[in-house]
Amino acid sequence: TYTTDTKSREENKKTIESLYGLSVDIKKIRRLKEWVLLQDVAYVKEIAGILKEMGADEAAVASILERCPEAILHTPAEINSQRALWQLVCQNEKQLIKLIEQFPESFFTTQYHENQKANILFFQELGLKNNIITRFLTSAPNIFYNPVEKTRNVIETLQRNYLSLGGSDANMKIWILKLLSQNPFILLNTSIAIQENLEFLQKNDFTDHEVLQLLSKLKGFIFQLTPATMQKSMLFSKNVFKCSDQELKELVLKCPALLYYSVPVLEERLEGLLKEGISVAQIRDTPTVLELTTQIVQYRIKKLSALGYDIKSGNLESLSGTKKDFEVSYGKIQSKKERPIFNPVAPLHVED
Repeated sequence: TYTTDTKSREENKKTIESLYGLSVDIKKIRRLKEWVLLQDVAYVKEIAGILKEMGADEAAVASILERCPEAILHTPAEINSQRALWQLVCQNEKQLIKLIEQFPESFFTTQYHENQKANILFFQELGLKNNIITRFLTSAPNIFYNPVEKTRNVIETLQRNYLSLGGSDANMKIWILKLLSQNPFILLNTSIAIQENLEFLQKNDFTDHEVLQLLSKLKGFIFQLTPATMQKSMLFSKNVFKCSDQELKELVLKCPALLYYSVPVLEERLEGLLKEGISVAQIRDTPTVLELTTQIVQYRIKKLSALGYDIKSGNLESLSGTKKDFEVSYGKIQSKKERPIFNPVAPLHVED
């Protein structure tokens, strides 16, 4: 832990000189993390030396230290331990230094070293590929900070529920690995929260098969919700679409976003669609359109209108889906419009 009291402290001249020698932009550090420059002990040359040893050139070293100046407060021993740890999942030092350049803060968080190591080994045991684990280390580093027992608990809860919902032993490993690679943040939940969310769905008459379907469709994001938020979102959809419980269930299975998005988000998106002249009945027929932000909807409507396609009278299939889906729909409408109408039996007017 480092002090952040800057009033009575002076910058460490030795640190400043060493950083200048490495062409580091000191003004940038003063602006963002001045407290680093006030510490009595820093290992500027040593940390720069380790980075260079790994293959970083001078520009890369300067960039790393500007973006993550607290790196210089770690001892060389700590950084070498971290280097050895990340090498467990990196192909070589070239890949490692590239990752450090892109995600310096993830690499220089060393206070959870033992937990990081235990979690990496557990993920390898579980069957996760090293390239997925490196992605976790850089984009979801906090999942490694928990004790490995917590990680194991969450995985066991998921496995137990997968089997109790009718999933097969043969497919369980693939299912777990896919879920984790899609959304590693599920590991930040507690086993109790996971259990409560699944029970909520079962209480709302979703069959075991349907619950499994929702888990896969939502890529595990369902575990970042609570029964209370899901209840509110479902109630909102029920009132908007004026449907029965069974119809609501069918809508949710068709568009899990109705369960996932909060009421304010759904309200805003619904209003955006209604403002464009789209009816509630149209939205009910194609609820997946609510997965799109208002800006995306407006952009797509504008593009379709330019082709003379009236969204108010047609269905919304051509509007919804991923960017790729939309481009395919748009292309079909465009080629239909451009294709000349040819009547094979009409007489040909040929000049003599």
